[in-house]
Amino acid sequence: MPFTIVNSIISWFLKKRKHQVELFLKYPIEVQKELLYKLIRKAKDTELGKKYEFYAIKSYEEFKQNVPIQQYESIEPLIERTRKGEQNVFWPTHIKWFAKSSGTTNAKSKFIPVSDEALEDCHFKAGKDMLCLYCNNNEEAQLFTGKGLRLGGSSGVYEDNHTYFGDLSAIIIENMPFWADFSSTPSQEIALMEEWETKMTAMVEETINEDITSLVGVPSWMLVLLNRVLERTGKNNILEVWPNLEVYFHGGVNFNPYREQFKKLIPKEDFKYYETYNASEGFFAIQDVNYAFDMLLMLDYGIFYEFIPMDKFDGENSETIALEDVQLHTNYAIVITTNSGLWRYLIGDTVKFTSLNPYRIKITGRTKHFINVFGEELIVENAAEALKLACLKTGAEISEFTAAPIFMKDKKSGGHEWLIEFKIQPENLNYFTEILDTSLKNINSDYEAKRYNNLTLAMPKINIASKGLFHNWLKQKGKLGGQHKVPRLSNSRKHLEELLELEKPPVYS
Repeated sequence: MPFTIVNSIISWFLKKRKHQVELFLKYPIEVQKELLYKLIRKAKDTELGKKYEFYAIKSYEEFKQNVPIQQYESIEPLIERTRKGEQNVFWPTHIKWFAKSSGTTNAKSKFIPVSDEALEDCHFKAGKDMLCLYCNNNEEAQLFTGKGLRLGGSSGVYEDNHTYFGDLSAIIIENMPFWADFSSTPSQEIALMEEWETKMTAMVEETINEDITSLVGVPSWMLVLLNRVLERTGKNNILEVWPNLEVYFHGGVNFNPYREQFKKLIPKEDFKYYETYNASEGFFAIQDVNYAFDMLLMLDYGIFYEFIPMDKFDGENSETIALEDVQLHTNYAIVITTNSGLWRYLIGDTVKFTSLNPYRIKITGRTKHFINVFGEELIVENAAEALKLACLKTGAEISEFTAAPIFMKDKKSGGHEWLIEFKIQPENLNYFTEILDTSLKNINSDYEAKRYNNLTLAMPKINIASKGLFHNWLKQKGKLGGQHKVPRLSNSRKHLEELLELEKPPVYS
């Protein structure tokens, strides 16, 4: 009975936020413009504010003229100065937290500033909104009669010159309000463990006897955890371990290749999947309707949005448009200005708008994660959808995948080479390949045109990866953990060649 009362009280508190959400739903452009002017006013006396004459900016057009688009390389010197103790460089309040970016497998790390305002008004606010939207859509929700299982990054927070850095998830856990920690599992001590294998074992042991009502984490790593829970308990599915489980909040990678595997692990007709879109730079969007395949762009988290049509993308030299000028089903790169002092920052993600009233989006990929060697413009969204269809028609299940171009040589056509780690292999790989190819043609007209008569692109080549190959590759790079992801598509063969090299048996002299 006490748990039911607690659930009702927390649910009522969270639902109150819905009225504020409705404000930006009703006045999205006004909310965004006012937010931009507020950010400019607040930072006008910073070093960057003076350099770009924030005091003189009175419109979005003037903001574009005064402030250049930035990528990490162009602001790294300013960030490094702040990490060494300087303040008021790009944001007026004290910045001591830096999220060590783990969005790619590149060796070079990025340190994204995280202000107190961003923690409170973006990340924590988003966490509450995620629950608020879910509870508003599901009156019968009993989330707070049990605990939420959180699967975060694999490293803690470290001190450096009186500033602190680590995975964003670790920073959030370090600063988490007591009520959120009370309702979550595993404990801080286990959640912040560095060694991934040890952490997974400890998580299984701590959570199997808890009453878990929700899951939060990246799908690829959550699958690993759930399968280990079944191995440890000897149960047939996750509901036999956690019968009150009702929702999985997921993000980080496209969910399509994993959907069927989760349905097998959690065989419950009305089980809910809620997608979120968060990154080291900020929390951007949350699924706001049951069973939807898009997310509501959250417009009052201290983040001002601009967009670059991908057919006109030219990095820092691109021309941006504001939210009011976006169009449906057009691929855009996102540019953000935030309450952590990122000004017109190109984050590298691409999205499409599925609705303009309200503004809802789907993540389509990365500005660098695509294949366009032959003009085929293959993006991650295309790949994930085509693989999903191939799996449905063949009964296959995929754990991980990546793809890269096969460059033209002599008179031979080019092509795409795939490396796929199957959980369940298709009986006939040729049939799987044909479905993948046909699906890509149906989804992407540019791909279809380049495949015509095999003139530019030949039939895809698929390699079956050995079990654990991608895991071992990430481990070799020191990239195991909840926030690390395999690059799905690349215009170069670097990642693919590294993986194929790892597949080769050792040569003994």
